[in-house]
Amino acid sequence: MDTLDILRQLAIIIVAAKFFGLLARKCKAPQVAGEIIAGLLIGPSLFNLVEPSDFLAGMAEIGVIILMFTAGLETNISDLKKTGVKATIIACTGVFTPLLCGTLLYMAFYGFSAIGTETFYRAIFIGTILTATSVSITVQTLRELGKLQGELGQTIMSAAIIDDVIGIIVLTVVIGFKKPDADVTGVLLRTLAFFALAIVLGIIIYKVFKWYDNKHPHTRRIPIIGIAMAFALSYVADKYFGVADITGAYVAGVILCSLQDSEYITQKMDINSYIIFGPVFFCSIGLQTNVRTLDMTILWFSLAFVAVGLLSKVVGCGLTARVLGYKGHNALKVGCGMMTRGEVALIVAQRGLKADMLEPAYFTAVILLIIVSSILTPLLLKALYAKDPPEEAGQA
Repeated sequence: MDTLDILRQLAIIIVAAKFFGLLARKCKAPQVAGEIIAGLLIGPSLFNLVEPSDFLAGMAEIGVIILMFTAGLETNISDLKKTGVKATIIACTGVFTPLLCGTLLYMAFYGFSAIGTETFYRAIFIGTILTATSVSITVQTLRELGKLQGELGQTIMSAAIIDDVIGIIVLTVVIGFKKPDADVTGVLLRTLAFFALAIVLGIIIYKVFKWYDNKHPHTRRIPIIGIAMAFALSYVADKYFGVADITGAYVAGVILCSLQDSEYITQKMDINSYIIFGPVFFCSIGLQTNVRTLDMTILWFSLAFVAVGLLSKVVGCGLTARVLGYKGHNALKVGCGMMTRGEVALIVAQRGLKADMLEPAYFTAVILLIIVSSILTPLLLKALYAKDPPEEAGQA
């Protein structure tokens, strides 16, 4: 792809994303839903004006990192402490329920097999794909609704992040079924080591930033150094610890969330995200789908896969939230907030292709789940929050 083609495609993406985002807002729907639909329309599925490329994938990755860094900046540490235990329990059920349901779904279509057979491995991997939660879309929706801060919003966000960490561990264990020499214990230790390092470095980095912020308040150097740290921590998390880069970006935001100028940093990040990186990221979800190539032989499986993927998260996480004390529609908000899939599900599916645990034909089902959940989640969350009286919205 040459430079001129890149410029043309970026212009199309930005205009289409903003047009359909504003159209979605006019229809009382979150803008992210419109941006995802824009990607579906301008991509291979319909007009084919923009094609997925490594450049756009890189831009989308920067977009999700900035989004997660911003979410970390808006985190309330006291609320995070309150929701830590609940979020962990919800995340565990949010992994186990889809894993079990996805495995049973594959076996229901292709037969129940004994442990150790090829069919068993493929069934387990289908369940593994369903474990991942895409926190980025839910975070953006909650931000648009003004509900990211507060106990409920922090619970959903924390649970989704913990869910991804557990999902990565499950992925490693499942791939280890076919590769007995896989170092599953090593992955567990590296994950724990990352968070231990993040705590130690976080304290040091926060003190340095706090000193510099007090000495040079409200200067553009603060957000510049902040985003550099987010990129660096994202790189270190993925490269050296095997933890998703978006988790590193979120941790970077949490480290700086108590600064006096944290809101100023957020404002600067929002400019970059709103103008270019956000639209590219959300459009890229639609761009990766080509409904024209949908194989009719697996159409029914794909539809069932989407239904099970959505319901297993809503039921598993929603019921757990109910047991943990979230009443009324708030328990359902947790379940709906956890059901969206995105970049992590794609990563899991791609790893499955490389490990010969997933056939290419089923990749369409994964993309379909991402599209449906990415559009449906913002709509459901908006509808659920609209039912709450203003003084009760976001309360447990």
